[in-house]
Amino acid sequence: MSFASFSDFLAMGHHGLYVWSAYGICLAVLAINVAEPILARKRYLQQEARRLRRENGK
Repeated sequence: MSFASFSDFLAMGHHGLYVWSAYGICLAVLAINVAEPILARKRYLQQEARRLRRENGK
């Protein structure tokens, strides 16, 4: 499929809102799938560090 201009490309034959929102949602889900395990690991390590400080302080 060829487009006459960049604005035609963005409009995607009047389906641009659907197409670009689908891409946006997909990218958001992928970003969450990458970020969540990283944040969970960070929380886990912080909890373990607090637990070890409590145990060593007794």
